[in-house]
Formats: sequence, structure tokens, C-alpha cells
Amino acid sequence: MIWLGIESSCDETACAVLQDDPLKVLSNPLYSQIDEHALYGGVVPEIAARAHLQKIAPIAEAAVKEAGIELKDIDAIAFTTGPGLMGPLLVGASFAKGLARDLSIPAYGMNHLEGHLAAAWLSNPDIEPPFLTLTVSGGHTELVLEEPGFKYTSIGRTRDDAAGEAFDKCGKLLGLKYPAGATISRLGQNGNRKFVEFPRALHTHGNCEFSFSGLKTAVLRYTETHDPEFIKANLGDICASLEDAIVDSLVTKTISALKQTRMKTLVVGGGVSANAWLRTRLQDYCSRHGIRFCIPDRSLSTDNGAMIAAAAIRRARQGLLKSIDVVKPWMPLAV
Repeated sequence: MIWLGIESSCDETACAVLQDDPLKVLSNPLYSQIDEHALYGGVVPEIAARAHLQKIAPIAEAAVKEAGIELKDIDAIAFTTGPGLMGPLLVGASFAKGLARDLSIPAYGMNHLEGHLAAAWLSNPDIEPPFLTLTVSGGHTELVLEEPGFKYTSIGRTRDDAAGEAFDKCGKLLGLKYPAGATISRLGQNGNRKFVEFPRALHTHGNCEFSFSGLKTAVLRYTETHDPEFIKANLGDICASLEDAIVDSLVTKTISALKQTRMKTLVVGGGVSANAWLRTRLQDYCSRHGIRFCIPDRSLSTDNGAMIAAAAIRRARQGLLKSIDVVKPWMPLAV
């Protein structure tokens, strides 16, 4: 089968063409709206929806062209139904359903978070549940146990900000442009991670929940009590310390969850999974304790169409797409 995957939950307009059996990504173009939102220091839902409306058809056309196929060759469509911003989601769903009707093929609504985990599956297609998953992105931070049959049990989640959100908000306090995560990582690459002892919240034994609002407050207080010239002169060390605080929280909670669940496979997904320090820390722990570490290629870490199509393929292979929102082939209405 040939699948078209459509992702429009936030600020990336993405489409991808995947082949199933053998599993292969044929194309995966996307349009990033960073420039549209940078002026406002974060994603503006109305602006995001309008950008999706303008870009979704050209990106879908690019995906089909790069894959070397024609529209008539597509057998099914997978699109994101949530979680995400309502306007962008409606744009993607409307486009997917309209195209499915025109082509007389089914379309399946997929969960965005399941897509992030499917991105790791694309890089590790032989993994089978049960395993522990860490989803870490701009809007979500959660540890979930996945068991056979797509049975999910939440082990711990953030009580306030997500990790990616913490990167962006703290970066803004330090005078960095949105999005700040990659910039903080780059500036802090050779910095002193112990330069500032930023807090790690909820670090009691066995606690698998996250909280980053206190870290955000600590960064604010730090900028208020230190001269701007001092901040600028020591920005690399401050960024290294900030990154270490966020990553340390993620790693500590994940280790606790691995011990509690006794899982021997860890699957990580979401935009923050591209962070080099997070990858290094988790890989090191898993290697030392005989745990298989599955994480997407960096090109598949952020929102993309391939992960949504992969989520549908993963369910289809187990015959579990029946509970998903299905658009039946178009039929003429009776007059």
C-alpha cells in the first residue's frame, strides 16, 4: 500500500508518502512556520491556521512529486486529529477528507502523540511492546507504558509546562529568539553545566511526574538579580546549566519509570528528542543497564507527515484501525 500522511497540529505543515511492505519513506517534505511566529515569541493559533491553509496543498503536491508517484497511486490517507490547535487540525482534516473523497480511498484520523512514537518505530521497525515510552515535545511531556494491542498506561506527566515549552520560555527570558531549544543547546555545548544550580522539581524517590514552572521562575529571578552584561558574558554557561536542569529532570524520571515497570526497551519521541545531551544521557544509562534504546532519526523528531502515516501503518498491520475515524469512499448523494 501507498500511504499519504498529513500533519497539521501546530506550526509545521507536513505531508509524507510511505510505502508499506517493505516499509519505506518515499518523501517527507514540510513547511515550518517559525518565521511567522518568531515576531510574537510563540505560536499564534490564527496565524498558524492561515499558514496551513496556504501551504497544505503545495506541500502535498511536493510529497507526491518527490515520491515519484501520482495521486491515483495513493491507497489511503492518515491525518492528525489531535491533540493540537483546533484551527490547524481542522485544515488538515478537511484537506485529508476532501482528497480521500476525490480519490475514493479511506482516510484515518491518528493521534499526534502516537505518531511521535511511530517515528521511533520507523527507525526501529522490529520493536514490539511492551515497552516504556517518553514523549517529550513543546506541548507534551509524559511517560507511558505501551502494552500489546495499543494499551497505554500513564506512568507520569508534567503538571504544568512541557519540556519544550520550558526551553522556549526560559530562552525568551535570556533574550533568545523563538524557538529557543536548539539555540540553548548550541550555546551551551561547551559550557559549564554546573555554573548555575537551577532547580529540579519533584525529585522525591520514585516520583515520575514532571514540573518545569519552578525552573522558569528561577531563570526569571536569575535575570532580575544579575546585570545584563553579566548574562551576556556568561550566556554559554547559563545555557548549559539550563539545558542540564531540563535534561536531568527528564532522565531522572525516565530512570525511575524504567525501574518501576522493569521494562527492557525505552522508546522516545517528540521534538525535544533531537536534543543531543538528552540522547547522550539516555543512551549512556540504557547501554550500562542492558536496555534497548529506540529514538527517531533527528529528521523525524519534530512534527512530520511520515510519523502520522507510520502510526496508521503500525495499527493497520495489527488490524486495529477500526476504532479510528474512517472516511468511507465517496458515494453520490441520493436525489
